[in-house]
Amino acid sequence: MSRKPIVGGNWKCNPSKLADAKALVEAWKEKGFDKDKVEVVIAPTALHLGSVKAGLEGLGMQVSSQNVGKNDMGAFTGEWTAVHLQDMEVPYTLIGHSERRSKYGESDEDTAVKVEKCQAAGIKVIFCIGELLEERESGKTDEVNKRQLAAVIPKITNWDNIVIAYEPVWAIGTGKVATPDQAEETQANIRAYLKAWRFG
Repeated sequence: MSRKPIVGGNWKCNPSKLADAKALVEAWKEKGFDKDKVEVVIAPTALHLGSVKAGLEGLGMQVSSQNVGKNDMGAFTGEWTAVHLQDMEVPYTLIGHSERRSKYGESDEDTAVKVEKCQAAGIKVIFCIGELLEERESGKTDEVNKRQLAAVIPKITNWDNIVIAYEPVWAIGTGKVATPDQAEETQANIRAYLKAWRFG
């Protein structure tokens, strides 16, 4: 059975105004897409998430949070949980994005806790993995990807709610370019690793 491709759009900390976010939604409404052939997931800022979700109603696009907390309810200022996403009917969240790892010190252990919380709440996870330039140039691509995956695999009870997204971090803002062949080779190695883990 062939897989339906997933196309994701991470808005990061953009746009600056809600009106601009709504304008993007309106543009998609005019253009449309074939939801039987591709799944589209949009990850707006946390403040725009509700408005974008409402604007996409009936269009067939899904929304995603860009992050989720690792704690349960309580005194965690600025955080939100997988339970919040469940209540707001936000089906997806990103976990492990390279910017969360590098700029906010998110560890492999942190990502594992977050995945576990999302699995319990029924939230689909777009789990990001990828190596830095120095790691790639020293031949550690597979080692890094396997390490990042190994942290979360024991927490996964429902593989239908996991999407693995390879980020060639080494080719972001470095002047290097990740070719299709390089991406395919890395993805093939990731699939082989996951298959061996799941099925022996």
